Amino acid sequence: MIVVAGEALIDLVPREAPPQPARGGAAGSPAGAGLAPLAPRLGGGPYNTAVALGRLGSPTAFCSRISSDAFGEALLAGLRAAGVDVSYVQRGAEPTTLAVASIGADGSAGYSFYVEGTADRLFSAPARLPDGARAVSFGTCSLVLEPGASAYEALLRDTAAAGVFTALDPNIRAGLIPDADAYRARFTSWLPSVALLKVSEEDARWLRGTPEEWLASGPAAVVVTRGGEGLSVVTRACGEVVVPGVPVDVVDTIGAGDTVNAALLHGLAARDALSADAVAGLTAEEWAAVLGFAARAAAVTCSRAGAEPPYATEVDA
Repeated sequence: MIVVAGEALIDLVPREAPPQPARGGAAGSPAGAGLAPLAPRLGGGPYNTAVALGRLGSPTAFCSRISSDAFGEALLAGLRAAGVDVSYVQRGAEPTTLAVASIGADGSAGYSFYVEGTADRLFSAPARLPDGARAVSFGTCSLVLEPGASAYEALLRDTAAAGVFTALDPNIRAGLIPDADAYRARFTSWLPSVALLKVSEEDARWLRGTPEEWLASGPAAVVVTRGGEGLSVVTRACGEVVVPGVPVDVVDTIGAGDTVNAALLHGLAARDALSADAVAGLTAEEWAAVLGFAARAAAVTCSRAGAEPPYATEVDA
């Protein structure tokens, strides 16, 4: 089983506004003109990763704290629909975190967040992991927002110390990080506890590091995503392996990186490579196959609105 630990939230994404008739025959803009209507979508980096893993067919559990409000119920329903075990989800009466997405002309997404007093910030680390847990994936807002961030950090360190495979996607949301230098130092301190690190090019620039530097600090492999240009991995044995992106008509990129996370873990699990030693021992050809699968999965996600990861049959096709 693969455990995904981190936040679940609601993305508010733009949708096409319906026609606005003038009222009473008066000239001028209708009330609310200029405000893009927003549609709620289930989301959050770890949540999307868990859903994608479930849809790809990997046994998956979600470890988080989710609100008991209507949004929280919808988030739980989405996990269950993907076949994800929710028995390690904590519940709280606080509201669900909201992320307002803006979509650029190239389909890229930017976010602003409403996080004060929300349920996922009050996460506490479980006493134990699910039976049969082979890997735990961490990342995004959950490692930034206290007090939950410290609980997730402790879980990361304890998981690694117990010999369980760990994956990290920092998925930087700069607007949520009040002290950039302090976060960069904290990120560096996590690396000895990380087996697989995945970052985007944008993350790498913000973190001011290189895959080679991070590899030297502990991870067995560092994967870098480059949007439509594809993705690469750096390991000690293989050096750098690069695969191209899959051409697709991009609707938006919401959830694409999370889909890559899931596809990497799914691909490694299929090769019985959910250990630091096994990852370090993969050949260049094996890595090319894993990365190619991740590129195809991400392309499907980019081809539709919101974070809608593919099912296994869609990627195989």
